Amino acid sequence: MTASSNPAQRIAFQGASGAYSDLACRRVFPEMATLPCNQFDDAFAAVRENRAALAMMPIENSVAGRVADIHHLMPDSGLHIIGEHFERVNHHLLALPGATVATIRTVRSHVHALSQCRKLVRSLGLDPVVAADTAGAAAEIAERGDPTVAAIASELAGQIYGLVSLKENIEDAEHNTTRFLIMSREPKRPPRGAPTVTTFLFRVRNVPAALYKAMGGFATNGVNMTKLESYMVGGAFAATQFYADVEAHPEDRPLALALEELAFFSRELKILGVYPAHPLRIAASARDAD
Repeated sequence: MTASSNPAQRIAFQGASGAYSDLACRRVFPEMATLPCNQFDDAFAAVRENRAALAMMPIENSVAGRVADIHHLMPDSGLHIIGEHFERVNHHLLALPGATVATIRTVRSHVHALSQCRKLVRSLGLDPVVAADTAGAAAEIAERGDPTVAAIASELAGQIYGLVSLKENIEDAEHNTTRFLIMSREPKRPPRGAPTVTTFLFRVRNVPAALYKAMGGFATNGVNMTKLESYMVGGAFAATQFYADVEAHPEDRPLALALEELAFFSRELKILGVYPAHPLRIAASARDAD
């Protein structure tokens, strides 16, 4: 049985072949076949229904910010976070063979990719057109055969769809990086002592200073919280859910005490994953500690 036909050797992602999520899958799991899915929920379902062993889900970008849909889908996905990956985004200006910078008039891509390459789009006087995703834009250009239209997508997308790169690394910000979460049906916790990230959701009680009190345990126990985001639940302005990342293992006494205090002030507490910290995170923490 080949990897492409063996669910245990498949990893799902949202988007068309050649998307940055596809690139991340191939980078982290080169031995696995990638499974394109139309929607984020389809990628979750592929793992849940045993059509893939893992899913690679973008959670945030250093330029565009968080991927909001993921925060809403993860709590009810039935999956667990078992890892994280940071992928440097290198955008390419892709076009048909024979096309040049002088022949293109329009550029298509995902709204975030277009916004991340504003300087180039403006300098070339191109008309930006929003597409569903980067790789889909590349596939459409290859199918239409119009030399006046280009796409902003990955080098991988150019290779898959037979396009040429007119310019590479065209993103405005050199730090343009996407953080991905690796999802699985079963949890897979690293051993205590290794650099670890714990991701969890919680809802505080609707009383004055509830969030302040809930966060107190992390400060007093010296737990480093690297992310805390809030978003509305069920369309109710008074019902706010919080998403948090901390650099600690729940079996370590400081985080255990902090979570115990958080639970006292919360209506709901759910751990989404306990997983190894990515080397990029470890390096950044080391720099901050100096």
